[in-house]
Order: sequence, then structure tokens, then C-alpha cells
Amino acid sequence: MKRITVLFLLAAVLLGSSLVAQAQEEKGVYQFSVKDENGAQVPLKNYEGKVLLIVNTATKCGFTPQYEELEGLYEDYKAKGFEILDFPCNQFGAQAPGSYEEIHAFCTGKYNITFTQFDKVDVNGENADPLFTYLKSQKGFQGFNTKDRIGKFLDDRFRKQDANYDQNPDIKWNFTKFLVDREGNVIERFEPTATAADIEAKLKEIL
Repeated sequence: MKRITVLFLLAAVLLGSSLVAQAQEEKGVYQFSVKDENGAQVPLKNYEGKVLLIVNTATKCGFTPQYEELEGLYEDYKAKGFEILDFPCNQFGAQAPGSYEEIHAFCTGKYNITFTQFDKVDVNGENADPLFTYLKSQKGFQGFNTKDRIGKFLDDRFRKQDANYDQNPDIKWNFTKFLVDREGNVIERFEPTATAADIEAKLKEIL
């Protein structure tokens, strides 16, 4: 009887250690899975050790030409372990209409993107993808660049609706970007009015 009890306790300790190790391993963004174009779940743990830029995009937005800038960054730094994870989102002005196939065809045809594009998601609200809920919890709204014409317009627009809108961590518009280090930690959030040079400067620091 004592032998059985000892073996049971030993098994419990080993199981507990395994669960702790797993929890420690699956930290940061690595605890999430996202859907690819076929609806299959892709664990972000597949990208462990990479520097990630996670972005919600749209194909009919004033910021849509940023696809070209993003592809440029990707081509320059992918050999150093940089990946861009693109999530089309139709929540802002309905500016990402169409199916995944239509969106992907547009992005590859017009901007020649080669980075990974996932299935469409919601990033705010009750149906928000858990990954984006987590990203927002790690880095709140950073403020639009009001020296930029579009940034000033967006700030004025949102502030008329809510004078304290900037205190809410929700994603405000298309092409909000989150930079994730090689350990899965969210280290920076770039609003749509941030420049490619802003992103590249931070990218160089962690690559």
C-alpha cells in the first residue's frame, strides 16, 4: 500500500512539473493559435524564435499602400528571422470586403506581398480574436501622429465621439501593428500613422 502511495505521489509530482514546464514554454503570443486561409489552426508557437510584426489590414483604406512598405521590410529582414503576420479585418469602415481569396489575390497582384496572410478576423468587440485581445492588453493605444494629415483627421473624429478615446486600448483603425520579440513578448505597438522608418528603427534593435 505504501509503495502504491509513493508511486502515486511521484507520478503526481512528475505530471505537475510537466504542466509547469508547458505553461512556462507556452507564454506570450505562443499560447495562441490562429486560422489560416483554410480555417485550419496554426499555433503561433511555430514562430518561436522569430521576431514578429502582427498587423490588421484592409484593402480599401487610405493606409493600404503600407502593404508595399511592409513587403519592403520583410524582404530586408526575413533572413534575420523576421516574419510579418497579416490579418485582414473588415471592422473599420468595411474596408476589407470580399473573401480571403479575393483579398489575397489583390495583395499579391498589386503589392507582391510574400509574407503570411491569415484568415479575416475581428480585432475588437465580443468576437475579437483572442490573439488581438491579448495584444491590446499588452500594449494600449499609442496615439495618432497628429502632425500627419490623416492622423489629425482620425484624432479629431474619435475625440468628437469620445473625449477620452485614447485611454481605451482597442484598435482604432486598419494597419495597427504589434512588434513581438523572439521570446513571444509584445514590446511595441505602432499606430497606422507610424512610419516605416519608426518600425525599422525598433526592428533593428531587437534583430
